[in-house]
Amino acid sequence: MQILITGSSGFIGFHLAKRLLEEGFNVTGIDNHNDYYDVGLKDARLAHLSSYSGYSFIKADITDRNALESFFKDLKYSCVFHLAAQAGVRYSLQHPEAYVHSNLRGFFEILDLCRQYQVPRFYFASSSSVYGNSNEVPYREDAVVDEPVSFYAATKRSNELMAYSYAQLYPMHIRGFRFFTVYGPYGRPDMAYFSFTRAIEEGSIIQLFNNGNLMRDFTYIDDVVEGLVGILKRDSAEIRTGGSYEIFNIGNHRPVPLGHFVFVLEKLLNKKAWVEYVPMQAGDVYATYADLTRIHAITGFQPKISIEEGLSRFVEWYRSYYKHLPIND
Repeated sequence: MQILITGSSGFIGFHLAKRLLEEGFNVTGIDNHNDYYDVGLKDARLAHLSSYSGYSFIKADITDRNALESFFKDLKYSCVFHLAAQAGVRYSLQHPEAYVHSNLRGFFEILDLCRQYQVPRFYFASSSSVYGNSNEVPYREDAVVDEPVSFYAATKRSNELMAYSYAQLYPMHIRGFRFFTVYGPYGRPDMAYFSFTRAIEEGSIIQLFNNGNLMRDFTYIDDVVEGLVGILKRDSAEIRTGGSYEIFNIGNHRPVPLGHFVFVLEKLLNKKAWVEYVPMQAGDVYATYADLTRIHAITGFQPKISIEEGLSRFVEWYRSYYKHLPIND
């Protein structure tokens, strides 16, 4: 099976590609290695993947259809995991144009190339952000999600609607995944668990929004990959005609108060955090909480990694990775 992963040098894309390569799949990765965060981290992920004989890499922007089209012509992909996107709720407050470029234009180009070259399965990254500040928890996939509180969330909801329309019009099997606060080794430096770890290590101040009264359904990266691979294997074992569309939550189903999250990091790092409590930030949400009934019923998916175990693994990686490297993002 030949699989294409966009955003392959990104956090989730890297871990998914690694898992698939270890299972014997052939994987082609696409990434533009932009400087939204430390390019050196993206280079390190790519170097690791390049050690596998089944991996090939294309450096390209997902909006550059001419550059990408030749690769769709040359290889017959069994499925595409479209994980490339401009991430970050807070960044979208000041740079909405970056989200139009990657999350709208880029999403369309990959989706339409899959249509044109008859890729039978298209999997894409959505986000728990589409639920906004809904009071109906845990969040179910059939909830009404038409009140995004950030532009980032609006682009992700737009992706879902674009994909749905293609599944109605063309014989494509499309799956969207609403990820819930994914964390772990080789993660994104702009995420709280990463930046908080750095700040505590350095003795810098960390800011807790809404005076720390937030909860997040932190989901360890290995659990996320298990969910993705579970859906891939389910689909590979079925024969379907026409188009189909499904949305799945991939979360931990155990929201963690931000205060406890910081407490766990303090224990692991053996250092006290310097905390500044600040008001709620525009575009942020008070809590995330995934209902996993749908994906569990289909694949048996059950997250295994607790926040204590997951952060322990992350801290171990963090200290090892940055031991001989300058911290520069």
